[in-house]
Amino acid sequence: MFSNHKELGIEMSTPTPEATNPETIVNPVTGDWAKPTLRERMTFLQTAEESQGNYAKIRFDLPPGAKGSPLHYHTAMHETFTVLQGCLDMEIGEKGNWRKLQPGESIQVPAGMHHSFCNSSQDWVIFTTENRPATGFEKFIRGLYGLAIDNKVNPEGMPKNLLQLAILLKLADTIPVGIPAFIFHLLINTLVGIARIFDVERSLLKYWQ
Repeated sequence: MFSNHKELGIEMSTPTPEATNPETIVNPVTGDWAKPTLRERMTFLQTAEESQGNYAKIRFDLPPGAKGSPLHYHTAMHETFTVLQGCLDMEIGEKGNWRKLQPGESIQVPAGMHHSFCNSSQDWVIFTTENRPATGFEKFIRGLYGLAIDNKVNPEGMPKNLLQLAILLKLADTIPVGIPAFIFHLLINTLVGIARIFDVERSLLKYWQ
């Protein structure tokens, strides 16, 4: 399907160290809520603590039709996506520029590059992400899944509490495409400042411990 993998930034994957006892968390909201076996889940293969903050490696299992993430980018974090099973749809560089990653293929997403992903197929997709440096991405994703388990997210899997959402987005170094960066940072920093006044972060600590 890909005539020139180097040109497209797609490479065959190479293994990195993984945890001996990986932790798996199931998201009860994303996926098919009526079918427990069709719910999104993640497995921590290498935590930020285990890598001394260098990177975090997480495996995601996306059920058929999973929406994944909207188009966004990171200002400092680099990500590498590697498909283990199924076919992952990835939007890279600009809106509408879709590519399909097959098992064994990887794509590197440098800081600043727009990207999104989803599973448009009728089969499960299993892939890993490596986030370098680890920054706060692990806290971000643990917070999202934890709030979902506690029924504190909307049907799209995002926190109902705007202050919690602001804290997590700042940790993730994530900026949605379509909003000027300076406006987004101004909004998020303002909300995070309010969250500090009301000690909102305390409500997220249990997901990070």
